[in-house]
Amino acid sequence: MYPEIKIRKEISPDSSVAIIIKENQLPDWLVLTKTEQEYARQRIKEGEEIIVINSYYKLSIIISEKEFPEPYRKHEELRRRAAKVRKILKEHKLNEITVASVHNNFSAIAFAEGLVLSSYEFNKYNKEGEKGKMYAYPGEVFLYGEYNADDLKWLNAVSKGVYFARDLVNEPNNYLNAERFAAIVNQYAGSLGVKVDIYGKKKLEALRMGGILSVNKGSVDPPTFSILEWKPEQPVNKKPVVLVGKGVMFDTGGINLKPGNYIEDMKSDMAGGAVVVAVLSAIAEAAINVHVIGLVPATDNRPGNDAIVPGDIISMYDGTRVEIINTDAEGRLILADALSFADNYDPSLIITVATLTGSAENAFGNQAIAAMTNADRNIFNLLYESGNYVYERLAEMPFFEEYGEMIKSEIADIKNLGEKKAGAITAGKFLEHFTDLPLIHLDIAGCAISQKDEHYRPKGGTGTGVRLLSEFIKRMGEQQKEKYKLTKK
Repeated sequence: MYPEIKIRKEISPDSSVAIIIKENQLPDWLVLTKTEQEYARQRIKEGEEIIVINSYYKLSIIISEKEFPEPYRKHEELRRRAAKVRKILKEHKLNEITVASVHNNFSAIAFAEGLVLSSYEFNKYNKEGEKGKMYAYPGEVFLYGEYNADDLKWLNAVSKGVYFARDLVNEPNNYLNAERFAAIVNQYAGSLGVKVDIYGKKKLEALRMGGILSVNKGSVDPPTFSILEWKPEQPVNKKPVVLVGKGVMFDTGGINLKPGNYIEDMKSDMAGGAVVVAVLSAIAEAAINVHVIGLVPATDNRPGNDAIVPGDIISMYDGTRVEIINTDAEGRLILADALSFADNYDPSLIITVATLTGSAENAFGNQAIAAMTNADRNIFNLLYESGNYVYERLAEMPFFEEYGEMIKSEIADIKNLGEKKAGAITAGKFLEHFTDLPLIHLDIAGCAISQKDEHYRPKGGTGTGVRLLSEFIKRMGEQQKEKYKLTKK
């Protein structure tokens, strides 16, 4: 259950409060006894970052704000402290908390966001997990003071999107195959005003989407292709932005079977697809005035039935013939069909998001998203700044044309795997082959799933990419709106 963030304009004396302060600024409305005030001031003087005062019937939690040269780092620090506070709330089984800042509403918003994101739990399949009460402590988060309603609406929409993406990634494959995924997408995104079309196997065969169909040949479950569109009445962009997400529901590696220590978390190989659906849903719920299309090709990759094998040559949606070098390089095959299909919408920009390569994870671990682009630098810089703001940071890899030489085939147009070196880049160059439009490729292999709780990112699916792309689209809309105003004048 998502803990909705709400506004509270009055605080009763018995309310539990998390107050963000600078230096020794305890507000008058914070009801503390003289002894409690003296205790708090002493702890503040000694440099404690989180001070908890237990008044038996309530908690007063004081957080000393730390300054950084970059404001986004301060907000990240507050999110991380919120994750620590959330553990305190859970220990006390405190279902409600009011967040306030003595000087800056943005600090309170960042803290509330950290509380909500760290409150996620996936206990659907535990005996202890009560139906409808999957996420608890706190169950409600209040912001004290005057806040912009649109800011709050945005915060809730994006945070719910993160929860949704995490849920999808955490679901086991024996529950979440491609058809079940498409049905959930249709129900969830459709309920928020997103137009959803689902293509089944027969439609994909009619379209000759050889990448998706070839990867699916080893599976007993049919593939799907989910097409999502959010188009407000008067969008600020003349041409849509297209997001393409990898939806490999489980990746065994196919005939090139993954070793045991790599196969365990492969239910997360559809994280890119989950991100795309969550972003479309978030911007629709917040009514962001930008035309966006989401494409999610989905199938599992298994070695059964008539599975493709190394040496096969397959024909893609755009007619490109691909030599299969390794069946574990399957994500790029299904994404390639979607990229070619995206040309039908004449977009201004295409962004792919995928758990695509171990190479990206080896390069950056879980601290950065590997990014490659041939798009205009102003657009990429906007995405980069959005990543810093939400602390889903980008590490750009080179995208030189010479890397494309590494995936040329002697017997087909292109091969699906290059040399061992530069694996993340050559995967990106493979995708670039299938569109002439501006492309940004995001490899989230190291960030999509975590082996342990890390601040407000829980063990399991992290939802990384949802906040990044949502923020980027929002900022793009704001920029386009300003350009429109200037043009109109």
